[in-house]
Amino acid sequence: MRDVTTAQPLDVQPTPLALLLLGREADPRSERGVECPGDLPSPSDPDLVARARAAKEKLGDRVFVLGHHYQRDEVIQFADVTGDSFKLARDAAARPEAEYIVFCGVHFMAESADILTTDAQAVVLPDLAAGCSMADMATAEQVAECWDVLTEAGVADQVVPVSYMNSSADIKAFTGKHGGTICTSSNAKRALEWAFEQGEKILFLPDQHLGRNTAVRDMGLELEDCVLYNPHKPNGGLTAEQLRNAKMILWRGHCSVHGRFSVESVEDVRARIPGVNVLVHPECKHEVVAAADYVGSTEYIIKALEAAPAGSKWAIGTELNLVRRLANRFAAEDKEIVFLDKTVCFCSTMNRIDLPHLVWTLESLAEGKLVNRIEVDPETEKYAKLALERMLALP
Repeated sequence: MRDVTTAQPLDVQPTPLALLLLGREADPRSERGVECPGDLPSPSDPDLVARARAAKEKLGDRVFVLGHHYQRDEVIQFADVTGDSFKLARDAAARPEAEYIVFCGVHFMAESADILTTDAQAVVLPDLAAGCSMADMATAEQVAECWDVLTEAGVADQVVPVSYMNSSADIKAFTGKHGGTICTSSNAKRALEWAFEQGEKILFLPDQHLGRNTAVRDMGLELEDCVLYNPHKPNGGLTAEQLRNAKMILWRGHCSVHGRFSVESVEDVRARIPGVNVLVHPECKHEVVAAADYVGSTEYIIKALEAAPAGSKWAIGTELNLVRRLANRFAAEDKEIVFLDKTVCFCSTMNRIDLPHLVWTLESLAEGKLVNRIEVDPETEKYAKLALERMLALP
């Protein structure tokens, strides 16, 4: 029998994937960063708020802090502006005098800000690990392979790509290069209408639910007009005939937060709170959207609650940080606002931006050290910006 106490260690080198999973390397083609150089302050440091405030005051107009709606309250208190991803990117572009754009959001949002701001500005992401699972579900290699499948099926010349804002710069660039446009959850219908004027079919990336809900609920298409392309199956799991018959080719991607809501969640909250209004984001599943009373983007949700009468009751199907913030905001107006699901559901990657990371970022910048800069290469930026400009030109 082998003596395990004297056995020599195996000379095994960890694979790149293993290193990535261990947090010791980074994949530049992925939304998921894994490194954060420098020493973070302790989350138990009672002076974090004062330190963040002091560093921000020292930087003055040189820094512009953007806070996405899904951020923690501890972070959002330091944001100069709040909003959804595209609004924030445009806000950054409107502040050319700011040397540093600190984006409290996720990686693809910082990329969009870098595309729309000047070369003299540096876009900074406080934690490189703040990615987006939805954006990660469509890589440049997978989408290029999909286009080959469409070409072999004889339909590529009929297809116009439309990519959701929640996608990497590489995917936005692919969209721009192939004559397509970008959309947000607010203008998805207009983007699809434009795309159908350019071609007979749409390849919608990367969120299947927003694409399906917009096509069927807002534009009157049938569910049978939509097919689901699975990048992990040969030919996307579709036949050439299915691709030829389809009007909407939906990428198999989804939001890990909004995808959790179910029809059972809707039925349960209606039973618990008589007279409740159910308001959900269009990234939710089609059956959930069909069961809701109202459907709309993050900005739509906020405006709907602002306009809601006192005493009204609302169950909201979106990220929990925002729902909790809205519940606190409107409590004085006697508006009852609850989370649609009983299960706590934060956006885990968005929540990586916490107060210690923000303090570290602001203090580093105040000391003249540029950290965690997000830069899109010129070729990618060129075509991604083209796709974004097509969206901006939509009527």
